[in-house]
Amino acid sequence: MSHTNSDQPFYIIEPKGPKVPFILSVPHSGTAFPDELKDHYIDDMRDQPDDTDWFVHQLYDFASEMGITTIHAKYSRWVIDLNRDPDSVPLYNDGRLITGLTTSTDFLGNPIYKSDDLIPDEAEVNRRLETYYWPYYRKIEELLKSRREEFGNVVLWDAHSIRRVVKSIRKEPFPDMILGTNEGRSARPDIISLALGSLRKGPYQVNYNDPFKGGHITRFFGRPEENVHGLQLEMNKVLYMDDEEVNYHPDRANEVRKVLQPTFERLLEVI
Repeated sequence: MSHTNSDQPFYIIEPKGPKVPFILSVPHSGTAFPDELKDHYIDDMRDQPDDTDWFVHQLYDFASEMGITTIHAKYSRWVIDLNRDPDSVPLYNDGRLITGLTTSTDFLGNPIYKSDDLIPDEAEVNRRLETYYWPYYRKIEELLKSRREEFGNVVLWDAHSIRRVVKSIRKEPFPDMILGTNEGRSARPDIISLALGSLRKGPYQVNYNDPFKGGHITRFFGRPEENVHGLQLEMNKVLYMDDEEVNYHPDRANEVRKVLQPTFERLLEVI
């Protein structure tokens, strides 16, 4: 069950067990649009925002039983993308199409606003940063600081999902899972190798830092020299959704949990 103050742009799922040094972030599962903006978007697209990481916080619903606090986004990434650089510095420089901080199109290049004059200007981008983006970051910072003070080290797991094929990013289907650590810089080496090894114990193809090496959240918070270890997991939506990538698939989700939950347990043993 999600708990939040209605004025916050995120939801917090509190741990059911004793707190542990582990925070779970789900920045792209939000589907809401703020009242002041919802009429700016093309109705059909707003009602079903395609680039959403559907149901990811539901997939990880075992985390609260383990003592893990979850933060997940309230608003769609089309309002502002919580996993992009606030100054719009590109995350990748290899020519792939990646939607920006306040994108005007979906992943496929289709416009999402009713007209070009509704695309946010610099003042509106700054307002969205202050209203929706930085509160999410401040809350993560607060949670990490609290756990680090109590336990010494803390893991931040940033959870994502993506369509199996997104031709604007790459022509081939994505691997089942991709663990990203900003080329090994966002977490301690033993933590990375344990997470990778544990994920690979399952039936899934697991890549490392290719084609995703962690977005802005992983890079911003992952500071192993300060005992904060950031890991991003990207996964195919068909691992826990139906073949059309529309509906939640409980049986598939349960199979994925058989890999995710032991991975979290192993990380908690070494942290």
